[in-house]
This record gives sequence, C-alpha cells and structure tokens, in this order.
Amino acid sequence: MTRLENMYTEKVSPALKKEFGYTSSMQIPRIRSVSLNIGLGEASQNNKLIEEAVVELTSIAGQKAVITRARKSIAAFKLREGLPVGCRVTLRHGRMWDFLDKLINYALPRVRDFRGIPDRGFDGRGNFTLGIREHTIFPEINVDRVERVKGMNVTIVTSARSDKEGKVLLDLLGMPFKK
Repeated sequence: MTRLENMYTEKVSPALKKEFGYTSSMQIPRIRSVSLNIGLGEASQNNKLIEEAVVELTSIAGQKAVITRARKSIAAFKLREGLPVGCRVTLRHGRMWDFLDKLINYALPRVRDFRGIPDRGFDGRGNFTLGIREHTIFPEINVDRVERVKGMNVTIVTSARSDKEGKVLLDLLGMPFKK
C-alpha cells in the first residue's frame, strides 16, 4: 500500500464520511483512475516526435503509453484518418496512487511561479482535469535530452457524484488548489 493510498484509508475516507454523512463505506468517493494524455498535432508529419513522446510518457507513468490516432481526416490540419496525433496512458490501483503522490508532492511544486491549481477543471460529475504546460516538471525527464517541451492533460476520474464531493476528496488528499 502506497503512502497516499494509506492516507486515503486512514484519514480522508473517515473525514469524507463525517462531512457528507454517508451511511455506507461504499458511498464514500474514491479515485478510480488517472489518465495522462499528450496531444501532438505536428506528429502526423514527424514520426520521431510521437515516439519521443511515447518514451517520455511511459517513463513518467511507469506504464507503456499507447499511440492515439486521428478518427477523421481534416484537410485544414493536413490530417488523415489513422495518422498518429498523440499518446495516452490510463493508470489504476498502485501505479495510480504512486503517480498522484509524485504529482501532488513533487511535480506541481516544481512549476515556475506556482500559486496553486485553479479549480475550474471539474466536469460536473466530480472528475478533475488538469493541464500541465511543461512535462519537464516530472523527475524522470532529463531536461538536457528533451528536444521539445510538451504539454499534457491529467484527468483524475473519481466516483464522486458532484464537483463539491470531488473537490473535497482531492483537497483532503493534498491537491494544491488556489485559495
């Protein structure tokens, strides 16, 4: 059991049960999965770019990244159906908790001029999406070897029924929201 998962079971879960008045432990919101996504529109012309992104995302997540391909052809973007446009990985269980711990306690504080995460990323059902401008904030990435800085989306999928429940869950886990 990881440090963050242990904190969830011992502190966060009872606090959520008390705050929202849940009668069953199955009602308590939990984190189901974390999805990481790097979108690279220029990758359709440059294959080396997509392979570099897959290697970097795999090292960040600790799990093999999958190449995402275009579903439709769009002439204005010089895009054909089936061309690679990015990569993604979905984390669950132990790897998910490890990644969240690394994100909250190590990577986000390394962001230049960091003042907290805006809480606008909730989708109405308790899931939270966070955009990261530079993937170099993660400790696995060697900044000297990076040819191009890439942005990424991190989506935290919860079992919360509302944004308020999801925000309280992430807040108790230590997510640094803006005050």
